[in-house]
Amino acid sequence: MVTDSAPAAPGRPMIQIIDLHKTFGEHKVLTGINLTIPEGSTCVILGGSGSGKTVLMKHMIGLLKPDHGQVIVDGEDIVPLGDAALEKMRRKFGMVFQAAALFDSMTVFENVAFPLREHRKEMSEEQVRQLVRAKLDLMGLPASVEGRYPADLSGGMRKRVGLARAVVLEPKIVLYDEPTTGLDPITTAYVDEMILAAQAKLKVTSVVISHDISSAFNVADYIAFLSKGVIVEFGPPEQLRESQHPVVRNFLETWFGKN
Repeated sequence: MVTDSAPAAPGRPMIQIIDLHKTFGEHKVLTGINLTIPEGSTCVILGGSGSGKTVLMKHMIGLLKPDHGQVIVDGEDIVPLGDAALEKMRRKFGMVFQAAALFDSMTVFENVAFPLREHRKEMSEEQVRQLVRAKLDLMGLPASVEGRYPADLSGGMRKRVGLARAVVLEPKIVLYDEPTTGLDPITTAYVDEMILAAQAKLKVTSVVISHDISSAFNVADYIAFLSKGVIVEFGPPEQLRESQHPVVRNFLETWFGKN
């Protein structure tokens, strides 16, 4: 169990959170987060609703400034950075949202090409086409989907298109925001396989925000369990399974009792 010092894990740190505090009005959300995520690993931030997972994620990409503490991304403390430097730093991240967050009015090709057209304006249309095709290939999506719209795709395919778009700028880190929420077991397994394949093929550092224990056990190298603003357990999935922390034990028993 770790509550007052940064959890240690082997490998070069890609993300380090040091004594992070955040309060909104009278509500203390983060009360001393310490967390180290090694380069190339998959870390699941696990916790119940209202535990502070989303607030922590927003600090990782500089959308929120802490009241106190450091957020070190790829060796750089991002807390003091101004808007221009933060914008540049965020290009190290790819984001996969809960509902894939694709543009309904755009085809699959246009969705994946969108970040390139926004941030790689020097690329020719042929270069854009080749890179989009390469990322769709990587996700196991055939050329026949390029002209289809998100509404025409299955939930699992939309997730894969969302991930292709997230990695088209070749980020070092991919953040997944509740990727399995509301999905049936078959599609959940499909998404788990997608996360594992992306990590293996792209060698990215993956951070998954979730409350789904089964999925966490499937994909994580490390699980950080967040409760009442602090990390109360950090380690490989088998360590979490054996945790004696009462909040973790109750969460596990409640989850497996319902599923």
